[in-house]
Amino acid sequence: MKLAIITDSSASLTFSESQKNNLFVLTIPVTIDGESYVEGLNLTVEEFYEKMAQSKDLPMTSQPSLLELEEILASLKEQGYSHAIGLFLSSGISGFYQNIQYLKDEFDGLTVAFPDTKITSAPLGMMVENVLKWAEIGLDFETILSKLDQQIQATKAFIMVDDLNHLVKGGRLSNGAALLGNLLSIKPILHFTSEGKIEVYEKVRTEKKAIKRLIDILQEETAEGQYQIAIIHANAPEKAENFKVQLEEAGVGSDLPIVSFGSVIGTHLGEGAVAFGISPIIE
Repeated sequence: MKLAIITDSSASLTFSESQKNNLFVLTIPVTIDGESYVEGLNLTVEEFYEKMAQSKDLPMTSQPSLLELEEILASLKEQGYSHAIGLFLSSGISGFYQNIQYLKDEFDGLTVAFPDTKITSAPLGMMVENVLKWAEIGLDFETILSKLDQQIQATKAFIMVDDLNHLVKGGRLSNGAALLGNLLSIKPILHFTSEGKIEVYEKVRTEKKAIKRLIDILQEETAEGQYQIAIIHANAPEKAENFKVQLEEAGVGSDLPIVSFGSVIGTHLGEGAVAFGISPIIE
């Protein structure tokens, strides 16, 4: 078996270029004030947040290109691939997952699977990394899919949102609720539900208490088993570093990676958000 892994640019991929053999990445365009950008090509993460802050309207993020995915799948057999797994951003925040299912049976001689990851960003990158590792050590296709399903079911992310006004722009909060929340210094903690949607998990007063609650949640979620853990932020590197120090002082992990939310999730959350993502270590 020769396995190709296809993902999209919402995944945070922290491993080296030499580990990316057999990996294909679809880009996700973002439109800001009528201009189209592709993160990593003509737009940095920092530039995205700067442009978003200056814009009256929220950026518009597109789905990955269906045509690009078709072209990759059509080329795989010639490259010697017999199997392909597509790991893309959650069906709860994008219609891409539903739109691609028909492609699984379109390519003779190529066995294709598109599981719903129900996540994005760093945890999605963890899934990609694990599938690459499992394929490299010679696991068969069904075993890889079984392990991947276990990983998906236990992968989670929790996010402290800083910008309530941004949630109003995105239609996730009313003006009145945001006004009251700002007066009371509310810092909502969001999470990815089991359906892969982003919803409010708790509302906590003050950022200090919200960070403490995030640490408590992480300890609760990782009390049993072993997990990969990543810290994620929306253009808030100092907050992320402080969060990392507090996690390590609490005995939750060491030398934790810190990554940025890109344009897809950054558009939903606004600047200043801090989060963690966890994914089980499955041997």
